[in-house]
Amino acid sequence: MKKTLFVYVHGFNSSPDSIKARLLGEFLAEWGMADQYRVPELSHWPAQAMETLDALIRQHSDRPIVLVGSSLGGYYSTWLTERYFHVRTVLVNPAVTPYRLLEDWLGESENLYTHEKYTLTRDHLEQLIALDCERILRPEAYLLLTQTADETLDYMDGVTKYAACTKFVQPGGSHGFEQFENLIPSIVAFAGGRIDLPEETPVASPQSS
Repeated sequence: MKKTLFVYVHGFNSSPDSIKARLLGEFLAEWGMADQYRVPELSHWPAQAMETLDALIRQHSDRPIVLVGSSLGGYYSTWLTERYFHVRTVLVNPAVTPYRLLEDWLGESENLYTHEKYTLTRDHLEQLIALDCERILRPEAYLLLTQTADETLDYMDGVTKYAACTKFVQPGGSHGFEQFENLIPSIVAFAGGRIDLPEETPVASPQSS
């Protein structure tokens, strides 16, 4: 069997240069696994983002794939995991209903990393709705990593949505997921078919540190 491919799926207005994407890449490189890592740059249009991800998954249909989906990337990763049996996913503070959250963001927007400016429209929301997975049919294919002090999303939405999945629910933290590097060994273990999680020790939130 070919080696597992790790794919980091970045979130809304993020990019392959995000902190978690770089941390995961650095860890895998240190362990001689750099050639097993991909971080595609995704369009702000959900349909185009999914075309990019779908093409990558189809290209590697002969090997196991572990998606690491952060925020909106977790929403995208769920859709893919429910459709491809060679795909599993690690969810990092995932968005469950981004089409509702982003209603408050309609209008001019800018990518935090690339500084690309664009207009977020209701067409974006409709494309997100089309990707909604009402039920999780493959709970064994997911590992949920979430922190309770997420300032952007209600962490309980993820806990409820992925109730039947293996979960790591850490008190404190942030939407960016504080001390993400401490969970990377658990991500690699999950890729190898093992669950090896640290204790859910509280972590400080940026606003309280």
